[in-house]
Amino acid sequence: MTYGNPARRWRVLAILAICVSLWWMFDGSVARAQENTVDYTLTNLHDRDFSYVNLNGTSFAGANMYRANFQGANLHGTILTKGSFLQANLKDVDLGEAFADRVIFDRADLTNAVFTDAIASSSTFIESEITGADFSGTILDRYQVKLMCERADGINPVTRISTRESLGCR
Repeated sequence: MTYGNPARRWRVLAILAICVSLWWMFDGSVARAQENTVDYTLTNLHDRDFSYVNLNGTSFAGANMYRANFQGANLHGTILTKGSFLQANLKDVDLGEAFADRVIFDRADLTNAVFTDAIASSSTFIESEITGADFSGTILDRYQVKLMCERADGINPVTRISTRESLGCR
């Protein structure tokens, strides 16, 4: 899926914003009704260990995950809006199709992460480790892409895509 067309990008953002608004309006009851889904919205998860846990479709909106360990976890399709993964371990994590707008990934370890077809607008990746991470199809701010291209290296072991290629680095 490509988001190169600005009109398409805004349509996708508008649809996701509506979905998140509806989710908030119903107090997350729809998400909690799903089997095996826990809602971590607005929680303090400082130093928690979620390594190798299946968290598909879970909400971490507004959560503080400072130094939390998510190594190898399945975060596919999660809602991370306004969350903080400051210094978190996200090695080998699946963040495909995540809604990660305005998320802090600063100094996080995203080594070999699969972060594809996600929305990470207004998110920051300052000093984050991105070796081998795949960002293909993810909406990222141009300035963050520019900064990440300065240190992008490696090939993702799952998707076989280079980090530089996935970011569109020159």
